Amino acid sequence: TVSLRVFGHCKLVIALQLLFQANPVTMAKFSTAVSSSRRKARKAHFAADSESRRKLMAAPLSKELRTKYGVRSMPIRSDDVVQVVRGANGKKTAPTEGKVILVQRKKFSVHIERLTRDKTNGTPVNVPVHPSNLVIVKLKLDKDRLDLLQRKKAGRDARVGESATMAKVD
Repeated sequence: TVSLRVFGHCKLVIALQLLFQANPVTMAKFSTAVSSSRRKARKAHFAADSESRRKLMAAPLSKELRTKYGVRSMPIRSDDVVQVVRGANGKKTAPTEGKVILVQRKKFSVHIERLTRDKTNGTPVNVPVHPSNLVIVKLKLDKDRLDLLQRKKAGRDARVGESATMAKVD
């Protein structure tokens, strides 16, 4: 038993602490090493180094590529062919599709081949697009990229295999 103090809101605070100790299912997060603070998450996101930004700038693969390689998403790189599916450039009658010209990790933006707008003096300028608004339609494959696809597929198969064996246990 726990003795409760009679100082105003302290009863409520202690009662809530006891409730959460008694019922651990109501916990919001699983790891105490990771913060759920929005401020800290935003700071980590915008202060991320280039290697981390590469992973943050991943885009989902199209359904055909997903079934072919067994992988859901890949980091975007130049010479990939992508399709804009969201945003002002994806709302047109046919979504814009083109080759990636430039990936700017510092600005979290991707420039696509035929996606431009004209400045007031008439010169065309590439429109930056965030990778979350894109779908990769065709991958530029080299040895390292194929290795990455195989590693990701192996990890996914291992996780699927674990869940299948756990389903048999239940």
